Amino acid sequence: MICGIDEAGRGPLAGPVCAAAVMLPDDFPCEYLNDSKKLTKNKRRFVEALIYNSAGAVYGVGWASHEEIDALSILKASLLAMKRAFEALPVEKRRLIDEIIVDGLHTPDITGCGGASGGPVRALVKADDSVPQVMAASILAKEARDRVMEEYAKQYPQYGYEWHKGYPTKLHCERILQYGPSPIQRKTFRIPYGI
Repeated sequence: MICGIDEAGRGPLAGPVCAAAVMLPDDFPCEYLNDSKKLTKNKRRFVEALIYNSAGAVYGVGWASHEEIDALSILKASLLAMKRAFEALPVEKRRLIDEIIVDGLHTPDITGCGGASGGPVRALVKADDSVPQVMAASILAKEARDRVMEEYAKQYPQYGYEWHKGYPTKLHCERILQYGPSPIQRKTFRIPYGI
């Protein structure tokens, strides 16, 4: 049994980072899976519903706030969100895991998380393009974060979070310069030069 872990939201200038941990049943229709960045919003939402409605799928979602990102660094906060996503999996399901595959170069410290199988935790670059469980995790993390940023857009409409989700687009940078940092701004991130 493989558990895949991935995150969404490392690059934005505002908002939290989100991670998901996913275990899939053998009969899951993996032909619908892909890296979340390669799917349209409608396709991501369709696959997200498939995962949530699959009787055998097991998933957990974890977060690290913009304050934690500023205090720890984006890498450490991403790994913390991954650890929290893993900890959100039911303990009895964690015991079934043979291997944990994390997208990227680094792995979260999930040793000592009650119920872990003791199976290896492996970082794999572009796992979100090749490992079904990691693809699923990338989709859940991306959709969960996008929904949170759409809620922030209602609280802070002048920033346009519903459009750019906090990423450093020209519109976002212009709004920061016009209105100042929003309450969910990552203060340790710099606005790209020249915008």
